[in-house]
Amino acid sequence: MERHEIIEMMGTLQLAGMRAAFDELVADGLKRQHPVQRIIGELLKAEIAEKQARSIKYQLTIAKLPLAKELAEFEFAGTPINEGVVRDLAAGTFLANQRNAVLVGGTGTGKSHLAIAIARNCIRAGARGRFYNVVDLVNRLEAETRGGRQGRIADHLPGSTSSSSTSLATCHSPNPAVSCSSISSAGSTNAPRSSSRPIWPSANGRRCSAMPR
Repeated sequence: MERHEIIEMMGTLQLAGMRAAFDELVADGLKRQHPVQRIIGELLKAEIAEKQARSIKYQLTIAKLPLAKELAEFEFAGTPINEGVVRDLAAGTFLANQRNAVLVGGTGTGKSHLAIAIARNCIRAGARGRFYNVVDLVNRLEAETRGGRQGRIADHLPGSTSSSSTSLATCHSPNPAVSCSSISSAGSTNAPRSSSRPIWPSANGRRCSAMPR
């Protein structure tokens, strides 16, 4: 079978990773006299890597994160922020435990940056996420309440049937000196609760606030 026929069939089967790596991996494998099984294995690894990369890109897109913020860009030095705790959150352990995190601090202290960076890390590790701003989320919650469809938003949160999913929201309190960002694991029953403005739905349909009392 000719090379162009193999490439065409890979295209037909939508094997983009194998197709892109075919020439390099086959040439290298023949040069090093690798067995056929190893060359095929390398091609399969290339395909898996391509599919994972596309999946992550897609999940980052549908998460609708407003900015591309990374932990590597954040300067922990000179701040009271506990870097170890932040990196632990970025590892996604709180998702498996179905816990939530609330970042509280003054304007410009990096709450949104850290919340978005944590969400991006979790998405890369296989979780799914969704960004909501407070106005958008409250309006949607009120609309579903008026329509007698309470809990619908929670039911449609990305991966709400899985404990390894995350939702993200940012908000500002009435006090201009204090604001917060909230990262909530879908399905959590341990969300911070308050009688103040409810802005965050947990996946069990109950509302919770990102500003605990």
